[in-house]
Amino acid sequence: MSEDIKLDECEVVDEKLNMKEKQLKIENEDKREDAQRKMAWFALFGMLLYPISVVIAACYGLDHAATVLGDIAPTYFVSVAAIVAAFYGAQAYNAVKVNSKPSDGN
Repeated sequence: MSEDIKLDECEVVDEKLNMKEKQLKIENEDKREDAQRKMAWFALFGMLLYPISVVIAACYGLDHAATVLGDIAPTYFVSVAAIVAAFYGAQAYNAVKVNSKPSDGN
């Protein structure tokens, strides 16, 4: 009888541990997704503000700064586009992966 109780207690503890692990995994995935989302938005805003910084530099008579900003623009835009594309690609991949998971019959 006491052996059955110990087995039941072990099963309950195992279930609680599994639930806690799943909960931590979900929380970590959520934090990661939030960080990636913020990074992508930051990159997009930088992409929009970059040309404005060139114009502002030119307006304040900082012609050399405007030239330098203009010279590095192609590299900057390609890098930012790669970051944003990777973010949206990962989101699309995860959406397809989640939608194509087989159901467990419950």
